[in-house]
Parts: sequence; structure tokens; C-alpha cells
Amino acid sequence: MTTNSSKPRYLAGLLLRLAIPCGILAAGWFGFQLLAEKVERPSRPEPRKVLLRSRVEEIEVVDYPVVVKTHAVVQPHNQVTLTSQVSGTVASINASFEVGAYFNKGDVLVEIDPSDYQTALSVSESELEVAKSELKLAKLVEERKLRLVESNAVSQGEVETASASREQAEANVALAETQVEQARLNLGRTKIVAPFDGRVMSKLIGIGQLAGTNTPLGEVFAIDYVEVRLPISGEQREFLELPEFADDAPIAVQLQDGIRQANDSIWNGRIVRTEGVLDADSRDLFAIARIEDPFGRTSGTKPLRIGQPVIASIEGTLLRDVIALPRAAVRQLDQIVLVNQENQTLLPLMVEPLWSDAEKVIVPSKSVPKGMWLATTPMVFTPKGAKIEIIPPANPTITIAESTSLETDESVTN
Repeated sequence: MTTNSSKPRYLAGLLLRLAIPCGILAAGWFGFQLLAEKVERPSRPEPRKVLLRSRVEEIEVVDYPVVVKTHAVVQPHNQVTLTSQVSGTVASINASFEVGAYFNKGDVLVEIDPSDYQTALSVSESELEVAKSELKLAKLVEERKLRLVESNAVSQGEVETASASREQAEANVALAETQVEQARLNLGRTKIVAPFDGRVMSKLIGIGQLAGTNTPLGEVFAIDYVEVRLPISGEQREFLELPEFADDAPIAVQLQDGIRQANDSIWNGRIVRTEGVLDADSRDLFAIARIEDPFGRTSGTKPLRIGQPVIASIEGTLLRDVIALPRAAVRQLDQIVLVNQENQTLLPLMVEPLWSDAEKVIVPSKSVPKGMWLATTPMVFTPKGAKIEIIPPANPTITIAESTSLETDESVTN
């Protein structure tokens, strides 16, 4: 009896133990099936196709005048150091002998005390008078001896002695005249005279100071014209006809302020000669430009000062049948992008510039195919044959920055 009643309980417990794992497995399978169902997602929109965009310019064949630009510094053509040829105390200084002051040729700039030299001149003139008197007496004695020798009153030796005395007196007169002339020169040298029209660069002496022979008194420079030493590179020389000989025609040059370029003052000059030696470091050839009346004393122009940096513009060769490309549209000086006028497709092109400056790159007209526009908007990617959208030149709402942004978006989408 006991055995028969325990058997159902055993089976029920066994089934219960089996049902729990099976329930767990069934729940897991149901959850897997539920999660494994495909989730419907909205379809992604097609990527928006954006065309390359650029502004374009007409390509024109022109004759382009080359203008060579170079930098230099204004310098005087004649700068000298005034020195004293005699020694003495500085007695007076002209008011024009101050730094920056103007003076004229012949002005007495500095005067040394002339007292000693006036005395020396008086002494030498007195010695000259004595020598002349001795010469007069010697001539009288010689003449008298010559008359007496005819009557044998004196010997021939006395006549020769009188003649020798006369010759000695003549030599003494000549020496005395030379000493007078030297004394006059020394007296005149007490006045230091301006050798040309000019200005004072530096003053090295003062009143009461003792000046010795060859003592520097100051530096002065001429103002009739100034010179500018212009470096010309080998590439620039190909487009210039610089004067080589004295009878060669000068070349016109314009100078502008190299410190403050907003200054609209222009100084006109002429390249009058070139140096015969290339610079050892740069291999540049230096051309010498001359500017008349640099301080505007007669012309009324603004002064062109010594030591002032300038930018020189020299008109060179006229290049015929060329294309002047905007420098901003040329990458790395030899790469441009063209646009076919018929189908608006891109054509990247390598060019060989004849000349380039800050604004233009000049190329031969035959190097650019006909029927093309020049793309002027910077583009990151310019595949050959790619379709391009032309930005209307009259549309002010689209800027270069916006077009570049669109090009960047397109490259990311692709």
C-alpha cells in the first residue's frame, strides 16, 4: 500500500523537474524568435548630386608690357668728408654747417683762426722785398764790373763773381715768391669752402676746438641728383635693354616709397649705366638709376631722402600675342583649369609661363586651346571631363567660400 502511493508522487516530482528546464528553453526560444524578426527601417534617401561650381573668365589674347620691379636704397652720388689742410683753432662755423642744413657751392662752412697765417704771409712778403732789393743791387754791381772790364780796370774774375752774385739774388727772389705763394695758400686754407651744392650729413667740429692737419670736420653730400643701385636678376635681364656703353639710351624708371606703400608719391628717374661685375652671392647685375633734384628744391616734389628704401618699376619688353592670367587662378605657377564653352566640362592644363608678377602670369596664346573659359574659383578636385556649373558673375549671394564648401560636401558624399 505504501509502495503504490509513493510512485505517483515520484513521477510528479520527476515531471516537475523536467518541466522547469523545458519552460526555460521554450521561453528562450520564443524570445529569440521575437528578437530575430526583421525590423523594418525607412529607406535612405539617394545622395544629392552636387556639380562642381566655378566662376569663369574670358580668355583674351593681348600684348602685355613687362614691368620689372626691384627694391633698393637711395644713396648720394658724391659724399665726402671735409678735412682741414692747416692746423689751428676753429674761429667760426657757418650756420649752414649743421646736420641736415643746405649750403651752396663756395660757401665758407668753417674758418680756422687766420692770425698765424696772416703773420706768415707778411713775413714772406717782407723777405720777398729784401730779395728783390738784393737782386737790384747785384744787377748794378754786375753792370758796373762789365763796363770796367773793358778798360782793364777790373779783372775778369771780379766780373764772374758779380755775375754769380746776381744769379744768386735771382734765385733768392724766386724762392721768396714761392714762400709768399705758399703763405697765401695756407691763409686761404683757413677757410673750408663748400665744394658743391649739398647738405650736411654729420658735423664733427665745434668753435674753439683745435683742428690739426687732415682733421675730419664733417660729412657732406651733393644734392643735384642721387643714385639708386637696383639689383636685376638673370630672369629680369631677359626683358630689359640696359645701357652698357656711355652713348646707350637711358631707361626710364619710377620709384615709390618702400616703407609706406600707401604713399602715392612717385619719383621719375633714368637708368644711366650698369656695373660690370655680377654680385658674388646673388649673381644679380646692378643698374644705376639717377634721380634729378631729389629734394624738390626746383621741381616742388616731395623729398627723396638718402637711405630711403624704394620700389623701382622699370618698363621692359612688350610681349605680343600672349594671355595674361590672373595670378589667383594659377596654382603652383604652372597649373590652370579650363572650362569648355560648349559642354561646360573641365580641362586641367599645365602651362609654361613667359613672365609672372604679383598680379598676372603670362603664357603664350598657343599654349591654351580655343573655345575655353578660365575657371577662377579654387576647387579641391578637378577631374578632366567633369561637368561643371557656371556661377553667374552677377549673382552676389554665392561666394568663393560657399562654392568651396559645396565641393567639399560632394567629395565626402562620393
